[in-house]
Amino acid sequence: MFTRKDLMKLLAPLIVEQILAVLVGMVDVMMVAAVGEAAVSGVSLVDSISVLIIQILAALATGGAVVSAQYLGKKQSENACRAAGQLVGVTTILSLIVTMAALIGNRHLLGVVFGKVETAVMNDAVIYFGITALSYPFIAVYNSCAALFRSMGNSRISMVISIVMNTINVVGNAVCIFGLHMGVAGVAYPTLAGRMVAAVLMVYIIQKPDNIIRINRLSELRPNFHMIRNILSIGIPNGLESGMFQFGKIALQSLVSSLGTAAIASYAVASNLVTLLYLPGNAIGLGLITIVGQCVGAGETGQAKQYTRQLTGINYAILIVLCTVMIVFGGPLVGIYRLSSEASAISRQMITAHSIAMVVWPLAFTIPYTLRASLDAKFTMAVSVFSMWVFRIAFAYLFVRIFHLGVMGVWYGMFIDWIFRAAVFSLRFHGLEKRAVSVS
Repeated sequence: MFTRKDLMKLLAPLIVEQILAVLVGMVDVMMVAAVGEAAVSGVSLVDSISVLIIQILAALATGGAVVSAQYLGKKQSENACRAAGQLVGVTTILSLIVTMAALIGNRHLLGVVFGKVETAVMNDAVIYFGITALSYPFIAVYNSCAALFRSMGNSRISMVISIVMNTINVVGNAVCIFGLHMGVAGVAYPTLAGRMVAAVLMVYIIQKPDNIIRINRLSELRPNFHMIRNILSIGIPNGLESGMFQFGKIALQSLVSSLGTAAIASYAVASNLVTLLYLPGNAIGLGLITIVGQCVGAGETGQAKQYTRQLTGINYAILIVLCTVMIVFGGPLVGIYRLSSEASAISRQMITAHSIAMVVWPLAFTIPYTLRASLDAKFTMAVSVFSMWVFRIAFAYLFVRIFHLGVMGVWYGMFIDWIFRAAVFSLRFHGLEKRAVSVS
C-alpha cells in the first residue's frame, strides 16, 4: 500500500519535526542556564508537568489520527472528516479546562507534586508555569491538526509549521533573555507566542478544500457521540498510558529533587540530551499510526507487520550511529550547559549508561504504535502502566533510598522497565493478525 517514496515522504518531515522539537528544548535549557542553576531546575520541574499535559492531549490526537487513517483505508473520507471535527472540539475543550486548573493551582500544585525545594527554584518554577500554562489550548489544536495531516500521509505541513513555531521560540528566547534580561519569563513568553501562531496557521490550513481530511465549518465541531466514542476508545487508553507514564516521571523527578540541586540539574541535562536518541523511534512511531491504520482499515494486517519490521530495523540502524556519537561526545555536549563539575560528571555517566541501554528501546516504545493503530490500545495501556509503577518507579526508589545509588538509581529502574515492555510487546506483535480491529 505504501511505496518507498511514500514512506520517505511521510517519515522524513516527521524526523525533521522531532529534531526541531528536541533541539529547541535543548536551546531553552542552554539559554536559561545563563540565568543560573536554580532557573534550570525550575524550568525542568515545570516541563515535567507540561509534558504530562501535552502528552495526554497528544494521545487524544493519536486516537483521532488512528480513526481517520482507518476510515481513509476504508475509502470513507466523509467519516474521516467528521472524526477530524470531533477531535479538534474534544481536545480544545479539555485543554481549556486544564489551563484553568494550572493557573488556579500554580504554586500549590507545584508544592504538592515536588515537595519542598529550594525557594529560588520554586519562584522560577511558578513564573514559568503561569505563563506556559496559557499555551496548552494552542498546542492542543496544533497537535490535533498535525495528527490529521499525518493521517492523510502529509507530514510536511506540520513540519513547516513546526519550523515557524520553533523559530519564534528560539529568536524570542535570545531577545528576551539576553536582550531584555527577563530571566525565566524570557523562555516562557516565546513558547506561548510560537504555539499561538502555530495553532492559528493549522486551523487555517486544515480548512482548505484540497485536503482529504478537513474541517469545513464550525458545525462539524458539534458533538457526534459515535465518532467521539471511536476516538476515545483509542485516545483514553492512550492518554491514560501517556499520563501515567509522565506522572511516573514526575514522581521520579520528585525523588531526584530530594537529592539536591546538583542532582536535579544533572538529571535535567542528561534527560534533555538523551532525548535526541528517541527521535528516530518517535518519528517512525507517528508514521506507523498512518501506515498501520490505513493497512488495518483496508484489511492488510500482513503489510502492517511487514512495514513495522522494516521501520524498526531502520530505527536500529540510526540508533547505532546516534548512541556512538553520544558516548564519544558526551563530555563536550554536557559542557555546553555550564554545570558545576559534580553535576557534569553525573550527567556524563548517565548519558553513557543510557546510550548502551537503548538496544531494547525500539521494541519497548516503537512497536506499541502498531498495536495502538490496530485498536489494541487497552493492552498497551495496561502493560505500560503496570511496568511503569512496578518496575521503573519501585526499583528507582529501591536503588536510591535503600542502596543509595544516587540519581543513577533512577536510570537503572528505567532500564528494567524497558526490558519488560520490550519482551511483552514483541510477543503481542507476533499475533497481530488475530487481534487487529478496524473502526465501525
